[in-house]
Amino acid sequence: MKIHEYQAKELFRQAGIPVPDGQVCYDREKIPSLIANLNMPVAIKAQVLAGGRGKGGGVILAHTTKEAQAAAEKILGMQLVTLQTGEEGTAVKTILFEQGIQLKKELYLSMLIDREQADIVIIASRDGGMDIETVASKTPERIITVHVNPLLGLQSYQLRKLIFGLELDPAVTKSFATLVKKLFTLFLNSDCSLVEINPLAITVEDTVMALDAKMEIDSNSLFRHPDITAMHDSSEDDALEAAAAAHGLNYIRLGGTIGSMVNGAGLAMATMDLIKQAGVEPANFLDVGGGASAEMVENGFRIILSDPNVRGIFINIFGGILRCDILAQGVVTAARKVGLSLPVVVRMEGTNMEEGREILAQSGLDLTNATDLNHAASLLTEMVQ
Repeated sequence: MKIHEYQAKELFRQAGIPVPDGQVCYDREKIPSLIANLNMPVAIKAQVLAGGRGKGGGVILAHTTKEAQAAAEKILGMQLVTLQTGEEGTAVKTILFEQGIQLKKELYLSMLIDREQADIVIIASRDGGMDIETVASKTPERIITVHVNPLLGLQSYQLRKLIFGLELDPAVTKSFATLVKKLFTLFLNSDCSLVEINPLAITVEDTVMALDAKMEIDSNSLFRHPDITAMHDSSEDDALEAAAAAHGLNYIRLGGTIGSMVNGAGLAMATMDLIKQAGVEPANFLDVGGGASAEMVENGFRIILSDPNVRGIFINIFGGILRCDILAQGVVTAARKVGLSLPVVVRMEGTNMEEGREILAQSGLDLTNATDLNHAASLLTEMVQ
């Protein structure tokens, strides 16, 4: 689960990590009164769950009250378009007024899980304020990585590697080390999958301060964090993903034209590969689970059909706990209920497979049986053409 910058900074404050003073605004009418209580300069920052806000015009530094009011009125309510939002953009419903800070230097600092090495990796760079992907591609030697075993914790020699790699002045090393320790503790205690500060500022007073804050929390751990769960902004959820979650379906919206319905996450991943190998793109990831009912199949159809990009549907089922004949009857019933008008390819293997295929063949609906995966791939190509 992602949270907004202002929410992450509140968790930073609770952890003792320095951040600038700031105020949140949701209402355009309150902008003048909020600005009246601020010292210039201030940064006005759009609060959306996407990166690249500055390049999209979602972050403005104002040096006067007049500039601050104009910037706030421009950003609050705008449709912010960044590389991460796509062309449709995201509506800005919240802005953050933040006290301007006099800087000496900007650094990059993040922590995330390295699944290959089963540890936590700390990434730092002297090039703060830039996209870390750009730094990695153009000047990889300026990126410092430190792998930390979460069972052993952060060690002094690992802090020294970061400090020397960033070429920090002696006056800053103690406050930097303290911040990294507190950030690492916050990462562990909050069950984070990512924490990023870009930029991490070194001020003219030789202190360090998080000018930005990005946090992603493992959704499987939220039962342990009711305070963080309460920060969830449902307004930024994809409408179809939210509808699927309400029905207990694992659905992720993608950008292709072939909707898919599968029972099992591993089979769903393989199915998306198959769709791409057929020369088309998957419109979604949808796992209805091993014990899918007719109702779940019906809800899955409704959600897939709600995506205007979908031109056809591929159902790939392994009948184990869920018998193929039961699934087929559920597909036929659901297709009739939702008024299915798109072509559907069904590949099923497992218990009562032949009975299931017969039910589909006798339904009178546009449901095509695929005998195997190669046949399914060719049918998918024909479907789109």
